[in-house]
Amino acid sequence: MNNYKLYKSSLLCEEYREYKHSSGLTVVVFPKKLTTTYAIMGVKYGSLNSSFTVGGEQITVPDGIAHFLEHKLFTNEDGSDSFEKFSALGADANAYTSFNKTAYLFSCTDDYRAPLCELIDFVTHPYFTPESVANEIGIISEEIRMYDDNPGDRCFYGMLEGMYRHHAIRKNICGSCESISRITPKTLYDCYNAFYDLHNMVLVVCGDVDPDEVMKIANEHLPERTDDFTTVARNENALESKEVNLPYVERRMQLSQPIFNIGYKDIDIPTDPAERQRKDAIMAILDEMIFSRAGELYNSLFERDVISPNLSYGYSITKDAAYNSVAGEADDPSRVLSEISAYIEELRERGLPYDDFLRGKRVMYSEFVKSFDSTDNIANNLLAFFCEGAELLSYADIIESVTFEDVCEQFKKCFTPESVTLSVVKPL
Repeated sequence: MNNYKLYKSSLLCEEYREYKHSSGLTVVVFPKKLTTTYAIMGVKYGSLNSSFTVGGEQITVPDGIAHFLEHKLFTNEDGSDSFEKFSALGADANAYTSFNKTAYLFSCTDDYRAPLCELIDFVTHPYFTPESVANEIGIISEEIRMYDDNPGDRCFYGMLEGMYRHHAIRKNICGSCESISRITPKTLYDCYNAFYDLHNMVLVVCGDVDPDEVMKIANEHLPERTDDFTTVARNENALESKEVNLPYVERRMQLSQPIFNIGYKDIDIPTDPAERQRKDAIMAILDEMIFSRAGELYNSLFERDVISPNLSYGYSITKDAAYNSVAGEADDPSRVLSEISAYIEELRERGLPYDDFLRGKRVMYSEFVKSFDSTDNIANNLLAFFCEGAELLSYADIIESVTFEDVCEQFKKCFTPESVTLSVVKPL
C-alpha cells in the first residue's frame, strides 16, 4: 500500500499526489490528460556544490563535475547507451545541470512504462571507467569551447563574475577545460555517493498516467531502503557582502552590436521556503511593473532608440543565490544602465503606480495558470519547487496574497547603486 499526500487547489482546479517511497525517494505524480507524458528524475545537486562535508570530512572537487556526472550516467556497465534505449522505446530523452540541481528526463506520446523503468535504472546505477572518463573529457572540452565562443553566455557569466567575489555561481556550470581534466572515476563516485542519495532526489511523472502504476514501477526498480542523507554543502551565500565584486565587466567578441546584462545582487535570502516563494512573487510583480513592454521605461528607451526591441528581465532566487537581471542589445549599454537608474530614482521620489501593480499581478497570475497547459512546464516546476522545499500549487495563493504595500516595501531595498553590475560584450 503506497500512502500519499494529496495537494489540491480549488483556485487552479489542479491536484497531484506526493509519495515518500521506503527507499527515501520522493515520487510526485501529476495526472493530466494531455497528449504527452513527461517524467523527470532530479537530484538536489548542481554546479554550486563543489565543496561539501560527508561524515565530518571536507571534500572539494573540480568545477564542472556535476555537469560531467550528468553526461556519464547515460553510459551503462554493459556498454549500452541509455539515450539509444529511450529512442528505441519511442521516448525523447534529455538531461540538464543547473546551479542547484541535475535532471534526467524523457517525454513520450505512447506507453510511458518502459521508459520510466529505464529512467530509474540508469540514474540509480552509475558506472565510470578511466577510459570512458578520458573520452568524455575531450567531448566536454569541445562543449566548453563552444560556450566560450558564445557572446550571450560570456555576457551572462560576466554579470555573475561582476556581482560575486567568492560565490561558486560565478563559475561556468560546465567548468573549464583545466578543471575537468582533473576529474577521475573516483571523484565522480565521490560526488555520486555524496549527493545521489534517494533521500535527496525526486521522481516526477506528469501526464495521462495511473499513479498506482507509477508506484508499482517504483517499487519494482528501487531498493527497499537507503541510509539517511548526510551530505552538507557549503553555504555559498554566506561568503558574500551586499557590494558587487566589479561594477563593470567588458569583453570583445565577434558580433554586430553590443549586448549587455545588468545584474542586481541580492544576498537577503529568506531561510524559510515559503518566504522565498513570497519574495519571488513580489519581485516578479515589481519587475513586470518596471521593465515590461507595457511600462513607460521600456517605451521611452525603445522610442528613442536607446535599446533594441528584445529586452529580457527576471528575478532568480533559490536558497543558494538571488539576483535580478536585465539583458538586451544597445549601442551604448552604459547609457541604458544610467537611464534605468535615473528612472528608478524617479520612482522612489514619486512612488510606484498602483495601476502598474494591478497589471503586474494579473500578468504573473495568468502566466502561472498557463504553465499548467504543458506537462513539460508542470514537471520542471515541480522539480524546482521540490529543490526549494516548497509546494507548487500554493504559489497561486502566494501571488494572490501579494499587496501593493508588499511591493513598495521590497522596492525600497532593491536596485541600490552598490548592488549593480553591468556586463557588456562589444564587437571586435
